[in-house]
Amino acid sequence: MSLGPTPIPADPTALHPMPGQPRVVQLKPLITSGLIEAGEYSYYDDPEHATEFETRNVLYHYGPERLVIGKFCALGTGVRFIMNGANHRMDGPSTFPFPTLGGSWADHFDLLTGLPNRGDTVIGNDVWIGYEAVIMPGVRIGHGAIISSRSVVVSDVPDYAIVGGNPARLIRTRYEEADIARLLAVAWWDWPADHLTRHIRTVMSGTVAELEAAAPGVPPKS
Repeated sequence: MSLGPTPIPADPTALHPMPGQPRVVQLKPLITSGLIEAGEYSYYDDPEHATEFETRNVLYHYGPERLVIGKFCALGTGVRFIMNGANHRMDGPSTFPFPTLGGSWADHFDLLTGLPNRGDTVIGNDVWIGYEAVIMPGVRIGHGAIISSRSVVVSDVPDYAIVGGNPARLIRTRYEEADIARLLAVAWWDWPADHLTRHIRTVMSGTVAELEAAAPGVPPKS
């Protein structure tokens, strides 16, 4: 008996995955910086500057902290990641970073060492970040979270949470705590691409139980 044509996954190496839409770029084939990591299929949408993501959307990235973006993330136009290089001293009369402008001022570069550093900024898998949202340094956003447009995210976001505002606050969670644990255990974003392709409809519109039943290695019901 024929099972029909073999499902073909989308190409994770295509810079512009949508024909005729250069405004959409997949981040993994775009990124060149060793300090930025993006998982497969995560994309950024920008009608004017999509391919300039590393310089226009990741700001003050003087290192060594990293920006890590998981798989299957959707980033709206104008999303900004503020990195630790944006920090200034605040313990003296002036916050101005004199040594960065050179001349003999550079002799005082020690005044810029030891500034607060919150470490890597980490975005989980299947995260949707809305238009012009700002993610502050060292924030960790959980799997399946949604960040509302123009939010300013200053603290960690739990898995499957929806946050919004300035500063961003929890609006609600997408699932009950027990179901979130089940979703994290299933971790569909780690499924082999061919298996995922066969179960796209379940991933997008199924129940938690249906997703569990579709997981690799789960025997079909007789």
